[in-house]
Amino acid sequence: MVTDQTISKMFLKKAAKSPHKKAIGWVDGSELHFLNNEDYLQKIKIYTYGFIHLGIKNQDKVAILGNTCKEWHFFDLAALSARGIVIPIYPSYLAHEVEFILNDSESKFLILENEIQMQKVLEVQNKLISLKYIIGIKDISQDLIAKLRSDILFYTFPQFTEFGNSELQKSPKLFEDLIIASSADDIASIVYTSGTTGEPKGAVITQKAFCAMLDNVYSSLKTNILPTDRFLIFLPLSHVLGRCDSLLNLAFDSESVYAESLDKVVDNLQIAKPTILISVPRIFEKVYSKVLDTIQKESDFKKKAFAWALQASKNYYDKINLDKSPSPFEIIQKNLAYKLVFEKIYNRFGGRIRFLVSGGAPLAPDIMSFLQNANLTILEGYGLTETIAPCILNPVVRQIPGTLGLPLGDVQVKFGDDGEIMLKTKALFSHYYKNDKATAEAFSEDGWFLTGDIGEITKDGYVKITDRKKDIIITSAGKNVAPQKIENDLKLQKYISNAMVVGDQRKFLVAIVSFDLEAVLSDAEALGISGRPTYTELVLNPKIHDILEQEIKAANLELASFESIKGFIIAANEFSVENGQLTPSLKLKKKIILKAYKNEIDALYKKLED
Repeated sequence: MVTDQTISKMFLKKAAKSPHKKAIGWVDGSELHFLNNEDYLQKIKIYTYGFIHLGIKNQDKVAILGNTCKEWHFFDLAALSARGIVIPIYPSYLAHEVEFILNDSESKFLILENEIQMQKVLEVQNKLISLKYIIGIKDISQDLIAKLRSDILFYTFPQFTEFGNSELQKSPKLFEDLIIASSADDIASIVYTSGTTGEPKGAVITQKAFCAMLDNVYSSLKTNILPTDRFLIFLPLSHVLGRCDSLLNLAFDSESVYAESLDKVVDNLQIAKPTILISVPRIFEKVYSKVLDTIQKESDFKKKAFAWALQASKNYYDKINLDKSPSPFEIIQKNLAYKLVFEKIYNRFGGRIRFLVSGGAPLAPDIMSFLQNANLTILEGYGLTETIAPCILNPVVRQIPGTLGLPLGDVQVKFGDDGEIMLKTKALFSHYYKNDKATAEAFSEDGWFLTGDIGEITKDGYVKITDRKKDIIITSAGKNVAPQKIENDLKLQKYISNAMVVGDQRKFLVAIVSFDLEAVLSDAEALGISGRPTYTELVLNPKIHDILEQEIKAANLELASFESIKGFIIAANEFSVENGQLTPSLKLKKKIILKAYKNEIDALYKKLED
């Protein structure tokens, strides 16, 4: 059990317990580097004393704006050790979104990664009301620093660490004194939701709630995650799932290796060789699509071998998933299928994976089953910003595709009259910052947190999610349709990269779809497309319309008639964070997309209904 009630107390105990054990690693080119717990502690001390030198007070706000890296994590732990409140900000946010969070949270300190983030601050600096100090992680040009408002002080990373070293020499016991004085009721972080339905809301998370989350994960996985395990961390630390990933080493004394970047994760897997990988479905979807695409280009003999291996593996796992024993012949065939075909897929993840964890969005059961063939066990889970990420997870002993799994630790689950999933746990936010109305709406009269997700319990006792409450489509015929399932089916098609189902108060459903430019260009010759056209150019190409039409027809074969897609629009541009149509956690901003395509949707319905 994790008994400490603050993150900094957990950290101090871990560092003292095994000072010479590997703790924090990072990939640099083709090399893997590590700090042991003793050096890890020293880093956090220096960063903490840097804050002390700048005059941090109890519960001052420290915002962090940057991509995932070990320094992000060090600043996080140091701010918490100084009894500050950490405000994560997505590095993909635009200047006005950064402004909103800095002002709403009243952040006094800002840690920013690079010149790209500095430009955003400069754009809105005259509107920032509380910011006093900026610390740059990477080099920022003097020209940019000179443009900063005179009452906002900028310090380079070397200056900050020099402050820390100097202060440490003056007051060597202050670090431990601050940690001892830290309280379970201290606010640890205000994490802003990514705003699929409007302005972001700041979920206030106390120290004891953070520790309760780690305790829930530990109590459920203590026999499955060992001190010898290694995580590769690449998800945004501004998202609660990435943040949880970065803090798990405090509970399990495991190794955390920071990837160079999201773009280099595939290469970094071969260097870091993690045993456990926490990811979002998009990474697994890409692996799945890549494998299928590769097979399509192979000879007929290899295609037949792959089909045989797939069937042999399916026969085996169909028995396993039903708690039945495969026959000796089925075991031999499964092992042969793995050796001939699926071992290559396993090795793409570094060759040491014991299990994968998927969260942040639903994972298509087909992908989960497919990767199972490669001995890649995926534990699909569920959590929200308000639950500090994981609260329900498929257990290591048995995963059921299409379900969220079982509640972790002290988590209690019940369902509202309309099927809404409701939760009670100590690992829960306390309120939305400066937003009493939203806080009141988030809880039932008897104190259950209302997730906004619709779900059910399966015959095996596993929790299953069917849709977002606010996303439920009710057709003009009164049919309730869960669009998420249909959107996932569409995304499993080879060339469809994203999809949004439309049809509320309409007679039937249509979709807005985007296509995978890379997949189309790699098959350009077979598809009759010449040159290397851009996405925008291909939108106007009738061949793309025909290709997507065939894929939608294929997806419709698996759907009930009232769920089938009767028509579609090709998105003018790929849905992205940059154009404001995806949240930083890659969820569709449906209201914004509907507004952007209102005229096209109306025209499509008119055409189909005429």
